[in-house]
Amino acid sequence: MDTVLGPDERQRCAWVGDDAEYRRYHDEEWGTPLRGDRALFEKMALEGFQAGLSWITILRKRPRFREVFEGFEPAVVAAFGEAEIEKLMADAGIIRNRAKIEATIGNARLVLEMAEGELDALMWSFAPAASASRPASMADVPAVTVESTAMSKELRRRGFRFVGPTTMYALMQSAGMVDDHVAGCWRA
Repeated sequence: MDTVLGPDERQRCAWVGDDAEYRRYHDEEWGTPLRGDRALFEKMALEGFQAGLSWITILRKRPRFREVFEGFEPAVVAAFGEAEIEKLMADAGIIRNRAKIEATIGNARLVLEMAEGELDALMWSFAPAASASRPASMADVPAVTVESTAMSKELRRRGFRFVGPTTMYALMQSAGMVDDHVAGCWRA
């Protein structure tokens, strides 16, 4: 089954299941074009924290992530030091992974080195041309693409971490750089 019928009688991509937060995310965010350095930095950080975990875990913790990472303002996060890292490591409201926390801080520092709008332009430069076709089934949705691999390679070349090709494809889907709502989904 590639779609699931929600309580509102709408067909949605099957990954939504019957979770209300997933429904909201699917309906309001996933696949909707997202622009801006701060917004994309947040998306990059959260996708990095998601690596190896389910996205619903991140969604449920996102309010706390936003709070402790000061709204993902790169200038604020870039200033975090060892005291902030230790405080984050003790916070059960987020994913307490030192490597991911340190990567988020390091990535914020790299964003600050870029001109305003440069991260947005860079990431969107890898968005493929809109396809005339839509995935017929979840089996047609890739985990990695040529574009996500190229984005990952360029970000890594610039020093960004936790930006692997699979993570970057998830970001591309989430930020609307690609539209993977399957045929039959009300968002398709």
